[in-house]
Amino acid sequence: MKDRLEIIHHGGGEGVTGSCHELRLGTDFGILVDCGLFQGSETSGKGASDSPEIDFEIAHIRALVVTHVHLDHVGRIPYLLAAGYEGPIYCSEPSALLLPLVIEDAVKVGVSRDRGLVSRVLKRLKGQVVPLPYGRWQEVGSGLSVKLKPAGHILGSAYVECRICATGPRPDRRVVFSGDLGAPYSPLLPAPRSPYRADVLVLESTYGDRIHEDRRARRATLKRVIERALRDRGVILIPAFSIGRTQELLYELEELIHAGANTAAARDLPWNELEIVVDSPLASRFTEVYRQLKLYWDNEAHRKLRSGRHPLSFEQLTTVDAHADHLGTVRYLQKTARPCVVLAASGMCSGGRIVNYLEALIGDKRTDIVFVGYQARGTCGRAIQQYGPQGGYVDLPNGRQTIAAGVHTISGYSAHADQANLLSFVKRMRHRPAMVRLVHGDAAAKQELARRLSEVNCDATGQPLCLSI
Repeated sequence: MKDRLEIIHHGGGEGVTGSCHELRLGTDFGILVDCGLFQGSETSGKGASDSPEIDFEIAHIRALVVTHVHLDHVGRIPYLLAAGYEGPIYCSEPSALLLPLVIEDAVKVGVSRDRGLVSRVLKRLKGQVVPLPYGRWQEVGSGLSVKLKPAGHILGSAYVECRICATGPRPDRRVVFSGDLGAPYSPLLPAPRSPYRADVLVLESTYGDRIHEDRRARRATLKRVIERALRDRGVILIPAFSIGRTQELLYELEELIHAGANTAAARDLPWNELEIVVDSPLASRFTEVYRQLKLYWDNEAHRKLRSGRHPLSFEQLTTVDAHADHLGTVRYLQKTARPCVVLAASGMCSGGRIVNYLEALIGDKRTDIVFVGYQARGTCGRAIQQYGPQGGYVDLPNGRQTIAAGVHTISGYSAHADQANLLSFVKRMRHRPAMVRLVHGDAAAKQELARRLSEVNCDATGQPLCLSI
């Protein structure tokens, strides 16, 4: 057994996108945890964010472990395959169903729409994907085994426990990669549980400097925005990632519509006229897979199903697939005063169908734009979020637009754990890590989380954790 252990970051070490971490044992054996795209103004440090080719050695890489299927964690997989990687791609069973959908869309949007090329990429990908049940050790080689545990971020998300078996008197070592952790009480998904032990923890820090609204508060905020739309017959635009956030929002919107239709105080508003539009073929496909994977839903969602309600399929929900129908919907909403909630990608407004809605409706004061997820530096979403409340402007593909729409940020709908959740993840370990390495966060978020973690003692020595940012 090789005693030398090294963790190398090929992405996600100095920002919140492009996650790609290598666990190397000795000089000729390593695994990757995630292989994601850089987004916004973030780069690998070696090339631009629009040049996602693999720029590191992979001959010694024996496995890729995927924590979840968001593009900033899996978007470089086609380039990894093109670079010659032929090893297994381990992921959870739900992720094994979702990953080909994500990669197919990524190749079509970012590489080529050539059907033959897309088909070849998907065939090779499916041949290398190895689904793993949660909680089962999988031997990788050279004394290394990995295990996936639910992370509560999106359906199929996992954190990765790595067990490195010792050959001498030294004990086995445990390295844990958090991936993206979810917040407790998120719709549909059970909350993540901390591992029993970690010697080294690679921990995300996206919201390491913030505390989210609780579920009741965030639902109340969303309800107030909807009530305004029902009064002035405006449109609510929610830029949302096709997987995870869209399905959680549908769950919450179904609950609000159900309550609005059955609560005396809400009957003065036309809740029955509120249309929910999911304008994304990919989101529609993901939502269908979510429905198929009810086994992985939480207890609350199962109680709704038993009562006859369908939180991801209800009467006032409409999906838009064809591009012509999308353009028709944009024109219709631009000309017609109709209360409507539109969920469309991309989540950071950096492309996709949401841009057409923004260009048509951002100058209308009846419009509300609701951000429910992180907006990376350099994205259109960050600009709207920052300058919209001041009545500023944003540069969209067809020109500069003044932001007359209301702009709201509801951090409680983030699929990421907040500072308190991240601290709790560490504190609840029976044997806490001697070292924590913070990744997947802006500098300010890392520094604040590091300050709070410095107050946490490691289990073995009673000394503060050794931190690396």
